Amino acid sequence: MFELRLLCPEAGVEPMSEALDALDALSVSVEDADALTEHERPLFGEPGMPAPQQGWQRSRVSALFASHEAADEAAALLLLQDFFADCTLIGVAPVAEQDWVGLTQAQFAPVQITPEFWIVPTWHEPPAQARLAIRLDPGMAFGTGTHPTTRMCLRWLAAHAEHVGAHRVLDYGCGSGILAMGAARFGAREIDAVDIDEAAVQATRANARANALQLNAGTPELAQGVYGTVLANILATPLKVLAPLLCAHVADGGRLVLAGILERQADELRQAYAPWLALEVADHEDGWILMSASR
Repeated sequence: MFELRLLCPEAGVEPMSEALDALDALSVSVEDADALTEHERPLFGEPGMPAPQQGWQRSRVSALFASHEAADEAAALLLLQDFFADCTLIGVAPVAEQDWVGLTQAQFAPVQITPEFWIVPTWHEPPAQARLAIRLDPGMAFGTGTHPTTRMCLRWLAAHAEHVGAHRVLDYGCGSGILAMGAARFGAREIDAVDIDEAAVQATRANARANALQLNAGTPELAQGVYGTVLANILATPLKVLAPLLCAHVADGGRLVLAGILERQADELRQAYAPWLALEVADHEDGWILMSASR
């Protein structure tokens, strides 16, 4: 494996990446060339909103090729292109063989939700104290238990297990299905998990099968009637749009649980849901909050 390295201004990154893809690069990565220097200009954007600019002033573009010859040929062709005028060829270097699977897996250890409830990748054994566990590997759909919003929702389920086990549960925007599976672990017998992304629906079904858990997964039209627990871990903007729909699914005596909300967005969500339910902050972690309401 050989790596072709280039330096590009912001405007050159996209055409360079497209050209490398056309030249059959095995992968292309882009990094801030000024990272960890006095010239670094981090790109900050709000969740769900575009960044204030699309890229860094200078980027380091790296492309992997199967052979030194293929990397050299790609470099020679790129040098002839008009968009290369402000770019710099750093060179071609061999990439040492590594256990990439092992390196990736090492980033994901079991995640503690409560002392007895854990999310455990399949390459780990559950901790001795784990009375309840969900087996879940990183995949295409959001939700592995590592993000604060997911952990807060799972903690809520653990704290309200008696309520969850006595009612229908709706996981709206299910992603990997982790919240629906959490509800199943705490005794819920009728669970609908819905998402607009078909890949998320398929991931939820596969993950439920792998954990021997029963639930229904599908696109949003699957959600019918009212539920004792309605969970939605999305982001503040879609949560505001979904307010009338989500509230309509909450049964008398039911609970609504929302996450994906920044602390400073609490009042926005309260106002959006005020015509139907009174939201309150029920948990917080690392700048994120969980809000809940009862009918």
